[in-house]
Amino acid sequence: MELKQIIAERIKQAGPISFKDFMEMALYYPELGYYNSERPVIGKEGDFFTSPSVSPAFGAMISREAEKYKANLSEPLTFVEYGAGNGSLCNDIIKYFSPEKVNYYIIEKSKRLQEKQKKLLGDKVKWVESISEIHNLSGVVLSNEVPDNFAVHVVYMDEILQEIHVDYKDGKFIETMLPASDKLKKYFSDIDVTLPKGYRTEVNLEAIEWINEIEKNIKKGIVITIDYGFECSELYSAKRREGTITCYHNHKINYDPYINVGDQDITTHINFSALQKLSNLKTERFTDQASFLAENGLVSYLQDSIKNEPDLISAIKKIGFVKNMLLFEMGPRFKVLVQSKGI
Repeated sequence: MELKQIIAERIKQAGPISFKDFMEMALYYPELGYYNSERPVIGKEGDFFTSPSVSPAFGAMISREAEKYKANLSEPLTFVEYGAGNGSLCNDIIKYFSPEKVNYYIIEKSKRLQEKQKKLLGDKVKWVESISEIHNLSGVVLSNEVPDNFAVHVVYMDEILQEIHVDYKDGKFIETMLPASDKLKKYFSDIDVTLPKGYRTEVNLEAIEWINEIEKNIKKGIVITIDYGFECSELYSAKRREGTITCYHNHKINYDPYINVGDQDITTHINFSALQKLSNLKTERFTDQASFLAENGLVSYLQDSIKNEPDLISAIKKIGFVKNMLLFEMGPRFKVLVQSKGI
């Protein structure tokens, strides 16, 4: 049975489901959800590129950022990566430091991606189900494009705050509204945001639970969160009154989560204000990816990397492509939040 039919049957039996439940099934349903199916998702054969898939230089810049805090942390340096994709970022960080100088843990929700990671990384890495399994954690907690794939609630401000639910009629998914829960109302109160009437947006409660679980379980260290998103002033501006849900399929963007069910990525922009306001971690800095990479020496790193290349022209073209992708294409869109505890 196709995933669309499975979701439709659930709705027929139990009534409309929240958009959060729809998104969770679309992305993570066993064997049929987007991140648990056999189809490639990252790279040329997939639906989108990630910064680590562009060049190992990205992992080197993350490593340089971690080195700034190394004196405060235990040795060998411990990394915990959430949602490691195809494993390339982890592989590049381990190569930068060398395997004997790093303890690396991966927390991966997708069983299919976990299998790909194990083929690439072997015994260099330990996989755990939860950060709570790592005792006395002193190190670096890292995520690249992870919270944007957490299933979100979708709300609409009418006379009162409403939550979008998904129904199924006449062979297609349709939206309906029910009064929002007190938990969703409290979220906006906690971040000091009042939505105007007619405003639609997403609430990523999983991201708040996630950042607080990290804070609870890290004894000392830094948390690096890389994703696309904004702070409240930008996220809830008038130009985003329809929300930020974005879907990726065959390197093309659309804004309809109810098509290609199980065959397209569904993402939302992250509220970086919420990650800062609603956790007890200290903010070290919040910037865009271009600034973060430039400050850690991306350009000089790339120039040094081609000094011994036999085909210099080809190498120069390659680093030109990498700079363009990481600094100019992805650089302004992605944000980097560095937070700390006990440093």
